[in-house]
Amino acid sequence: MKKIVVFTGAGVSADSGLATFRDADGLWANYRIEDVCTPEALARNRALVIEFYNKRRRELDNVEPNAAHRAIAELERWYDVDVVTQNVDDLHERAGSSRVTHLHGELRKLRSERNPDVIVPIKGWEQHLDDRGPDGALLRPHIVFFGEAVPMFDTAARIASTADMFIVVGTSLAVYPAASLVHYVRRDVPIWLVDPGNPDTRLIRNPLTHIKKRAAEGMPELVRELETVAGR
Repeated sequence: MKKIVVFTGAGVSADSGLATFRDADGLWANYRIEDVCTPEALARNRALVIEFYNKRRRELDNVEPNAAHRAIAELERWYDVDVVTQNVDDLHERAGSSRVTHLHGELRKLRSERNPDVIVPIKGWEQHLDDRGPDGALLRPHIVFFGEAVPMFDTAARIASTADMFIVVGTSLAVYPAASLVHYVRRDVPIWLVDPGNPDTRLIRNPLTHIKKRAAEGMPELVRELETVAGR
């Protein structure tokens, strides 16, 4: 069974109605990123940071996976599939994808401020200011803040290197180190890019097909094509 690795970004979640991380005005849901997504912000105004991620969880409770999420999950009927995502929501899992690697953390989890390896699920949408982990330390959102290392990158790079086919969907390929995953794909492996815009593909040397459509439109079309190929 051939291996497909699907690398997803904010454009996939946007088609479910979730706010994208980088808007044109530098705001995310009316907050400045530097006020809610940096280690300094957490130290300076813990209450604001926790409030922000509580709101993101409430927002997530009110949306559903879209056609792109469902199409990606459907690929598992014909292929060995790994999803690597920059998104912190759980929409891939809810759509049925069985192997999802989150590069930038997960909204549905919290972690110890003392030990980043102590990670716990959150029940419901609300984190309280005094919530503590099994190690007794205060908990924080399990989100990779700006300025922090991306602990799952090496795992994601290893997964990318195993691909027989590689799909990039809903990402501008502008957020590093995540965008550099395409460089870990073997040179002979075809890459499909599903995005209505013009992501920077100058450094991609693989055979490349650009489907200039939104994720929820372009992914189902691509999956139908790949299902036909698998059935031959």
